[in-house]
Amino acid sequence: MKPVFFSMTVLLISYNCLSDEYIYTYFGLVICFMLWAKMVFHAENGLSDGFGRAVLITGCDSGFGHHLAKKLDRMGFTVFAGCLCPEGPGAQSLVEEGSDRMKVLQLDVTKDEDVSLAKGFVQANLPEKGLYAVVNNAGISDWGETEWSIAKDFQKMADVNLFGAIRVTIPFLSLVRASKGRMLYVSSIFSFFNCLNMGAYSVSKRGLEAFADCLRVEMANFGVKVRPWSFTVKNDIWDEFDDARKLTFNQKYIEMACEYFNLLCTSGFKDCSMVINAMLHALTAPKPQTRYLLVSWRDMFFFYICPFLPACITDSVFTVSSMYHKLKVMLYS
Repeated sequence: MKPVFFSMTVLLISYNCLSDEYIYTYFGLVICFMLWAKMVFHAENGLSDGFGRAVLITGCDSGFGHHLAKKLDRMGFTVFAGCLCPEGPGAQSLVEEGSDRMKVLQLDVTKDEDVSLAKGFVQANLPEKGLYAVVNNAGISDWGETEWSIAKDFQKMADVNLFGAIRVTIPFLSLVRASKGRMLYVSSIFSFFNCLNMGAYSVSKRGLEAFADCLRVEMANFGVKVRPWSFTVKNDIWDEFDDARKLTFNQKYIEMACEYFNLLCTSGFKDCSMVINAMLHALTAPKPQTRYLLVSWRDMFFFYICPFLPACITDSVFTVSSMYHKLKVMLYS
């Protein structure tokens, strides 16, 4: 708290030296000093290493979970890296490149038995300060118009992205509560922004946001912090269509849509360091953000105002997409 008291003292003294015409300058200084004090305060009091603390991460075969596991291991944490394929190349690289604190375990978040065995393994190998955090990173994504899908497509998506996180969270809550630790959830901007052809994914992530929000309020009494995050394309769709759907939709459109969404999935940020740094902040900062939105500044502005706009405006955004117009042209042709 010393930087805060120091900055306030300087501001009070400077106020007496300023005339009324510089009042706006004074308030500008107030804001700058408070931001500076907050930054210094967090830097001085953040968790600098993880020795004696454990973190469980799901979905460590590749991607964010894989990179985060390596980073936390280097920081001294005992890392329980949940992998769908513990004998696969991703899991094996964690073992080969990590320290003896890196513990790779089988964890399919859709299986109660895997979760139960994982809890037993974690409890048997906890360091002295216990389980500090659980990072619910495991997830899948897919796309397709609602009429192209069946109920099982929605169930599969929700079983991993939503119920997988719930399935892991409940058994480990008592361990995290004992250490007054943290629960992290990797969500998506599509949890609060409906996107063309991403219905099943949006449903699963919106449910995850609701679960995390409710859990955060419940766990606040125990000193536990809960933080959600705001991030395979079908090429055989036509073969799965029945005759009625083939009469409605155009095969050429579906092929073009596959190419479009493949391109979309490879666009955006090429470097995952921004995501990993945000995850580390959520894990180690004394006062982590409630929600992390990792998009460009332009997109951030849109997503923040989107909930306040009427549906007629937000829905009209999709008319800008070239695929929207191509579908209208190709329907029934």
